[in-house]
Amino acid sequence: MRFSIAIPQFDYDGLDATGLRAYLARAEELGFEGGWVLEQIIGAAPLLAPLELLAYCAACTERLRLGVGVLVTSLHDPLQLASAATAVDRLSHGRLDLGVGTGGGFRRFDAFGVEKSTYISYFTEGLQLMKAAWSDEPRVTFHGRFRNVDDLPMAPKPTQRPHPPIWFGGLAPRALARAVRHGDSFLGAGSSTTEAFAGAVKVLRRELDEQRKEAAHFTIGKRVYLTVDDDAVRARERVLAGLRRIYGEMAGIDAVPVSGTPDDVARGLREVIDAGAQMLLLNPVGTSVAENREQMERLAAEVIPQLR
Repeated sequence: MRFSIAIPQFDYDGLDATGLRAYLARAEELGFEGGWVLEQIIGAAPLLAPLELLAYCAACTERLRLGVGVLVTSLHDPLQLASAATAVDRLSHGRLDLGVGTGGGFRRFDAFGVEKSTYISYFTEGLQLMKAAWSDEPRVTFHGRFRNVDDLPMAPKPTQRPHPPIWFGGLAPRALARAVRHGDSFLGAGSSTTEAFAGAVKVLRRELDEQRKEAAHFTIGKRVYLTVDDDAVRARERVLAGLRRIYGEMAGIDAVPVSGTPDDVARGLREVIDAGAQMLLLNPVGTSVAENREQMERLAAEVIPQLR
């Protein structure tokens, strides 16, 4: 099993930069494989922009892989996003993991000048253009439905070749087929239940077989929102308060977290592993860097050893 940890992103009254640097250093000391952020451009939660935050984290770390899960790339210009991702990958000397997703039909596409009726096609074509920009070709020519690019010089290229690993999200069968077709790995959303994740894993495995992709080279992960507390009732209250800070009153969100004593949390995470997760992205939902640091310490000392 591989374990990653969420990087604190909340900026209520000024980010605790000193605490964040210490958090990242401690994550490396504790042996976490990666640190991950998420994207929420429009929303009440004051979340710092993911790639910009990862560029900062690159300067604070030496080994930790740096992931974002997931960027709604249909809301971004493909060439600009490819350039930003390249910068993070180069600054981190090849440690970027790039999660992408269409975002679903509920997104405010109008705010970004994207037609809702074509957002999936826009997403797919945009990813193809990003990969072309990252290719070994010094100049890019691309003719699509939404973009026409002729002989554009694109430099520099990402450190990782042919590009940073592409992680997909999603739950619908078509989205999962798209993940296998265009991606390198899959990250189950933190806002999905373990049961829904288990169903997605079955579809992914079928698609890997039908598309003749090597399952051993396609990592399946899951973000898990959680809180460890010696008082199980208090743990539940804390984790739900954290989720509401991120998602508001989103329907069904109360069913997704894992919480309780260290033994309770270990059991909940074991269920996610049994459902097919090869990588767990552990996501504390505290109000401060210090609170999330305390959670990270308890996870490393009291929960993860039960899962080895």
